Amino acid sequence: MRVNCGHQLLLVMHITDIITPDRVLVGLAGGSKKRVLEFFSKFIAQNMPSLDSGEVFANLVARERLGSTGIGHGVAIPHCRISHCQHAVGTFIKLRERVDFDSIDGDPVDLIFILLVPEHACEEHLHTLAMLAKLFSDEDMRRRLRQTDTNPALFELLSTAIPAAMLPSEDNP
Repeated sequence: MRVNCGHQLLLVMHITDIITPDRVLVGLAGGSKKRVLEFFSKFIAQNMPSLDSGEVFANLVARERLGSTGIGHGVAIPHCRISHCQHAVGTFIKLRERVDFDSIDGDPVDLIFILLVPEHACEEHLHTLAMLAKLFSDEDMRRRLRQTDTNPALFELLSTAIPAAMLPSEDNP
């Protein structure tokens, strides 16, 4: 979606451009950060045969070595660029029990949005990460995500969510 902000035309991505109902998972056993990333890598490769699970896993682990993608408050947004990825692809996972993700606040993680983007999509990657960070920085949204117990209900909640920072306000008309 394109939004005209004064003299600037901005590209605004909606979360349903990235996830689908079959890529929202509730109640996954976590175990560890590595196990979650490994599960996702196999899961996404099964759903998208053009992606190689080994490449996805290696790139996610390499990105985590640069610094944790645990953004705090029990949320992580692991992300990386992938060579055979044609467009941004995401999966949202709500873990059954929290796992250590080396988050910036030290809290373990139970809400994970994993994002893959094409290698050449640098600007799209940054805009998408910013949108996700704004969405998950909302305390009420995190509470509602944690209270939702089915894949369809979780997808519905995510698909109707608009990050508060993206809504018009007195400071940002």
